[in-house]
Amino acid sequence: MSLPKSGVSKWHDTKEVYAKLDYLLSQKIKPIKAKNMKKVINKLETTCPKSKALYQHAQTVIPNGVQHNLAFNYPFAIAMDKAKGAYLRDIDGNQYIDFLQAGGTTLLGSNYQPVLDKVQNLLAECGPVTGLLHQYEVKIAEEVIKHVPSVEMFRMLGSGTESVMAAIRLARNITGKKHIIKVGGGYHGWSDQMVYGLRIPGTGRREAHGIPKDISKYTHEVCPNDLANLRLMLNLNSLRGGTAAVIVEPIGPESGTRPVYFDYNQQVRTLCDEFDTLLIFDEVVSGFRFGLGGAQAYFNVDPDITVFGKCLTGGYPMAGGIGGRKEIMMSLAGGIGGKGGKKTFVGGTLSANPLSTVAGYYAIKEMERTNAAGIAGRAGDRLCAGLEEIIERRGLPYVAYNQGSIVHLETSGVLLLTLAKPIKALRENAKRKHMMEQMGAAYTAHGIISLAGSCLLTSMADTDPIIDEALNRFDEVFALV
Repeated sequence: MSLPKSGVSKWHDTKEVYAKLDYLLSQKIKPIKAKNMKKVINKLETTCPKSKALYQHAQTVIPNGVQHNLAFNYPFAIAMDKAKGAYLRDIDGNQYIDFLQAGGTTLLGSNYQPVLDKVQNLLAECGPVTGLLHQYEVKIAEEVIKHVPSVEMFRMLGSGTESVMAAIRLARNITGKKHIIKVGGGYHGWSDQMVYGLRIPGTGRREAHGIPKDISKYTHEVCPNDLANLRLMLNLNSLRGGTAAVIVEPIGPESGTRPVYFDYNQQVRTLCDEFDTLLIFDEVVSGFRFGLGGAQAYFNVDPDITVFGKCLTGGYPMAGGIGGRKEIMMSLAGGIGGKGGKKTFVGGTLSANPLSTVAGYYAIKEMERTNAAGIAGRAGDRLCAGLEEIIERRGLPYVAYNQGSIVHLETSGVLLLTLAKPIKALRENAKRKHMMEQMGAAYTAHGIISLAGSCLLTSMADTDPIIDEALNRFDEVFALV
């Protein structure tokens, strides 16, 4: 059976998805029964005593005992000691099907041997870092430029957060404008100017503790999928100096939790052109899960600047970068000295190090050779279809939908609350959040690692038997409701 080069076989009926999500939010929550939840917690405490002990010790030396914002830590963090293919193993010897995939980084599957071999060879000869030019910096840049439609030049950085910071600084330098517009609920890293309108649209500075108000004054949010709202904000900003850039997650805020309509990105592109504003695509999650061309190739929309992360190095550290048209990218400063002009300063001692670049180059080559995005996307389709069948059979209000290998499973709906109904949002946030924690704990107790209990990421390693086994486990969890 031939698989499509795109990682997404078809775009969901977005109107239908929102109708289902609205229905979920209109219903009383359906959590796991209290007596069954006690059994779940008891199972975790019985089978994972070393993880629990390590987590308790970690709390004495690490704030809250947690350093990874992707980790699911209810009732305690699970400590892993092995990752291979589609599986994780914890320090107690328990094996799990891995649908976290380190937040989406390991499209090829964890610890993919052909890439590991190349990394080990390089480490033996060169070591992980030199601080000087290495051939694989050039090679990975050539691969990104070859595959991503809008990218003529590429600069590698250390993370998605860093890359967003660089993209915004670059846009401001190029345009001479200050204002930035993002979509409410979207996540673009944790830099000061982007901790604004996180998770729930309309929240503005609610999460901006420790960030002076003046830093946020040039950041604005608009409602998801609301083009009229975007036009209004662009108009308002034109009266106060103009908008440097609109930044979007092209699949929708928070990795598609609030999905976009298929033509949304094209209409945003049109508005940016009308207002002489740059368009930034944050493809940290969608590239290369939508295929090597990213979401921009899928939607046939060329942004001015593209932000990369996660998948760029196939799971190895220092994964980030920005790409765009040559006339934009040439504004970036590089090294000491350089040619004149008003340069945009970015840096990073470990950026584009030999380890990261060799891993990234061979990861991309393997994604191309194997059609990893297509295989992972097919696994996502199978997982989503199976979840929908279980939900319908058990008469639950839960919602499953996918964008290729990114599978959303909404059970509590906490991530869909809106400040359009602030009293309801504030009243229900705590109980819906706790339900999401309980569901995530139940998945873990049944041998499934998820992303925050509400998102499941598939990889090339997820064969049909693995997906079917996962569905059996989900069925067992939903039987506890």
